[in-house]
Amino acid sequence: MDKPRFGIRYELRFVEAFNVFLYMKILLVEDDVRVAGLIKRGLDENEFQTDIAYDGLSGKKMALQHDFDLIITDIVLPKIDGLDLCKEIRHFKPDVPIIMLTALGTTDDKIEGFDAGADDYLVKPFEMRELLARIRVLLKRYQKRDTLTGTLLRYGDLEMNLHTKNVKRNNIEIHLTPKEFKLLHYLLQHPERVLSRIEIAEKVWETHFDTGTNFIDVYINYLRKKIDKDFATKYIHTKSGMGFILKQD
Repeated sequence: MDKPRFGIRYELRFVEAFNVFLYMKILLVEDDVRVAGLIKRGLDENEFQTDIAYDGLSGKKMALQHDFDLIITDIVLPKIDGLDLCKEIRHFKPDVPIIMLTALGTTDDKIEGFDAGADDYLVKPFEMRELLARIRVLLKRYQKRDTLTGTLLRYGDLEMNLHTKNVKRNNIEIHLTPKEFKLLHYLLQHPERVLSRIEIAEKVWETHFDTGTNFIDVYINYLRKKIDKDFATKYIHTKSGMGFILKQD
């Protein structure tokens, strides 16, 4: 496909199966309305939630007032350019991943972008699937770092903050009892792995599992009602005769 004049080779339906980044929020700062619409369309088709700011000042206000999982910004912007915007965001929110999109592609331009705090730099024209690939790489990198620091655990749109003890799904706060919190914590530490009732009893309850009791099943059901009931995508699943697993259906 030929490169259109606005700098994006757009490909429809580039949707990754079992997208673990489902419903993550992205802020796009782009003053070209047509380009912004095309990028948002591609992100929406891949189940990201995308907000758009059409100038640097609006982008700054949105970035600082709301929580985004990733920010994409052009460099040449009205009111505040992308470099100053990136510096402002980095000052107040050092942990949010930032991708710069720009037609300025020299080595000096890239170094200036990285020095401003950008994590990645994509030169126009670009294909939508390359942007999506870079987004996934950055989100995985930041998720891994958050997990290693022991502060934030995420799986898809499910998030647990170990410092504040808050749990959110799709940015909706979920209230858990201490034992439900501990059980979900263990599931989030071992996503996409079957956990037996014996393992859960020993690691979460610090006791030996009595096959004559169903207390683990009871608490799994409590979690399902709070974590999965109001959402189309279910995370907590039973493996018959084996145990439980946190994964997307």
